[in-house]
Order: sequence, then structure tokens, then C-alpha cells
Amino acid sequence: MNVPTPTPFQQLVRKLRQVEIRMLKAVDAQLQGNFHSVFKGTGLEFDDVRLYQYGDEVRAIDWAVSSKGHGTFIKTYKEEREQQVLLLFDVSASQQVGAAGRRKLDIGREICGILALAAARQDAQLGILAFSDQKEMYLAAGKGIRHAYSLIKRLFELTPKSKQTGVAAGIKQALGLLKRRSIVLLISDFIDSSYERELTMLARKHDLVVIQLLDQREREFPPLGIVPLYDQESGRTLWTNTSSAAFRVRYRATYEQNRDQIGQICRRHRTEYLSIATDADYVPQLIRLFRRRNLRAGRG
Repeated sequence: MNVPTPTPFQQLVRKLRQVEIRMLKAVDAQLQGNFHSVFKGTGLEFDDVRLYQYGDEVRAIDWAVSSKGHGTFIKTYKEEREQQVLLLFDVSASQQVGAAGRRKLDIGREICGILALAAARQDAQLGILAFSDQKEMYLAAGKGIRHAYSLIKRLFELTPKSKQTGVAAGIKQALGLLKRRSIVLLISDFIDSSYERELTMLARKHDLVVIQLLDQREREFPPLGIVPLYDQESGRTLWTNTSSAAFRVRYRATYEQNRDQIGQICRRHRTEYLSIATDADYVPQLIRLFRRRNLRAGRG
């Protein structure tokens, strides 16, 4: 009997499923069976009001309700359960850097695919906004395995219209789309500037996780002598002496500055931050990230 050869899409889904199972098993084992949810929120949402009691915090008073003259009331909250998740994924031209099959874009796509499958397993609502300096693809939050497959297929078929990067623009689009507090996973190489204001707004309004994609080629450029270097985003070609000490120091400094900048911003706003290199196994890093989130959110 002839067994049909799996299509590239089927092969991809099979690979992502294997990685997802490996990841969830490891998280579950490290938490000794107390696996709550990769996508469980870390915050609280408004539930109701009740009469003020001695010992209650003054800052919890609902002044609007209390002003009606029927007593002093305080707001009560419940833990967030039904979570909405948005993958905010940078697909600009700088994400094309990397070895074949291991470009930043490839790794980012895989991470989005794994998270989509994990969300389907955990009945979480997950959507995606892929951006360059404009909206390249948007899929509203949905549930189930068919939704996850649709997201993966659309993302892997996506050919961005623009090569430019606009992290601030992407965040603004996300802020306009999100109507309530959500978990946002922002995946980018952050080779950009002037996005701190928007990132701060996103961190204040939502449960933000920042994943920075890095490639070794951006850290140590090979000494090839005088060669033409093409900037994918600007479309310009410049002849550059890649063997000169000045070029190599400047190149390395740009890489380090880019990496340090986003790390500092995330620490300042107490935002979860993870850097992933294209030549490394990203699964252990994702496991540690989700383990930290579950230990924080799964209190018992």
C-alpha cells in the first residue's frame, strides 16, 4: 500500500506538535504535575462591589458607587480566567537574517506556531498581528485546533508587502485592536528606534512578554575585505571594508546596543524578556519562561 508523502505544511505541523509536546511535558514535570496553563494571566479583573468593612484598603473604595449615598463600597476582583492572547510578530526584512531554515523569521514563525497549538490544547483565545511598518496580517483571536492550523498556514504563506520596520507602529495597531486586558507576546529583533513610549503603554495596559530574536551574523561579521553590503530595509548598497577594526568595533557595538536597549526597557517596566539566538535550541528557554509564569500565576 502506498503511503502518501506528507505535504510541506503537514510536515511543519508535525514538527511543531513534537516541539509543543516536548515543551508542555517539561513544564509539567518541573512543576511536579501542577501545570496550570501556559496562557494563564497574572493579573486580576473587576468582579463586583461590596460594603466597606473595617480593615479594607481605602484605595479599593469605589467612589462612584459610594457617592450615591447608600454606604461605602469597595471593588472586589477575581483572578483572570478566560484569557485572550495576541501574538505581535515583526516580519520586516531584517528578520530574513540567518542560515537557511534558521532565519530569525523562521524561528519566529515556529514559536508562533507552537504557541497557537498550545493555546488550542488549553482552550485559550489566540490571535496574531504580523507587522512591518504596516499591518501585514491579522487574524482575530479564536479557539480550537482548526483556528491554530489556519493561523500557522496563513503565517507561513505570508509574503510581507513592506521591508521596513516599525515596532512603534505595530504596537499602536495592537493597542487599537485590544479591547480588554490581554496577554501579548511581542516577537521582534528590535532593530529599530523610537518605540519606548509605545512599548511602555503596552506594558501598562496588558500582560506583556517580549521575545527578541538574535543572529550570530549580527554580532560578528566575517572579515571579507571590501565588499558591497545591501541594506534590505533601505534598499541601498554600500561598499564597506569588513576587515577594518573600526567597522568591526562599530558593527559589534550596534548589536550590543540594540540588545541592551530592549533589555533595559523591559527591566524598567518589569516586563518579561527573553532573547533567543537562531543557532540555539529555543525550547529550553521557552520552558523556563512558561515555568516562571506558571509559578507566578498558579498560586496553588
